[in-house]
Amino acid sequence: MSTQSEPATSSNGVRVVGDEEKGLHRTQTGVTMSPELFEKLYLTPKVPHVGDNNRRFANPTALGFVGFVISTFTFSIVCMGWGGASGFSPVVGIFFFVGPVLLLFAMVFEWIMGNFFPMMVMGLFAVFWLSFGMLQLPTLQLAAPYATDADPTGLASREYNAVIALYLIVWGFALFTFFIFTCKINAVFATIFLLVSLGAWVLSGAYFRASAGDFDGAGKLQKAGGALLFIVALLGWYMCFIIMAGEMRITLSLPVGDLSHLWPKTDVELAAVEQREHRD
Repeated sequence: MSTQSEPATSSNGVRVVGDEEKGLHRTQTGVTMSPELFEKLYLTPKVPHVGDNNRRFANPTALGFVGFVISTFTFSIVCMGWGGASGFSPVVGIFFFVGPVLLLFAMVFEWIMGNFFPMMVMGLFAVFWLSFGMLQLPTLQLAAPYATDADPTGLASREYNAVIALYLIVWGFALFTFFIFTCKINAVFATIFLLVSLGAWVLSGAYFRASAGDFDGAGKLQKAGGALLFIVALLGWYMCFIIMAGEMRITLSLPVGDLSHLWPKTDVELAAVEQREHRD
């Protein structure tokens, strides 16, 4: 159970009550939070915003994580072939009605609240699941142009699998670019993007092996990619749990490996902006 410190008066004459455990700072005009707590809950550096949408709306970051993690867990487990699982047609809904729906809702509200990086992350994964899900719909017969007498579906063709492999290479570079920027937030978030980048490249290798006719090697690489994404999903649940616990005011001290202290501080500028807002 947390304890609050005695009331104090700030340099600008505003009466405040500090809550160091939660990182909250109460004033006569509202509640603010420290840059460290803000980054932990919203996964983005705290910067000056126009308006007070972060106070008016609920934190949408955990919602996006739920959609991402459920889809990634399911995808990774099928890739690893647990219980003899094979193919994504039975769970194609994760590509359209689980991951993308929750991620798109979260993206819109991150945008409304002015949280740039989470907005980009939610949008990136939403379109990834949507585009990759299209490849899993047998009714679209996307491989039909590559069909031959020996391969009526075209799914085993060299050209079809090579195209998907190139597609995943591009996604790997996009995800790795995001990894670079997560190095300003925390180690868990950065590890998620590093592993998901590697996972995309490993799965690309699986499709390249399939295009070369080495289906045994492709299967091994698919399982390796699935294992990487399984770890990503575990870390995603961990971050989601931390964010939900923070929003529910459950006092936890679970580590995330804060990396923000390695970068220049913005606390002074933020304090000046918030003081001006309170005066207005």
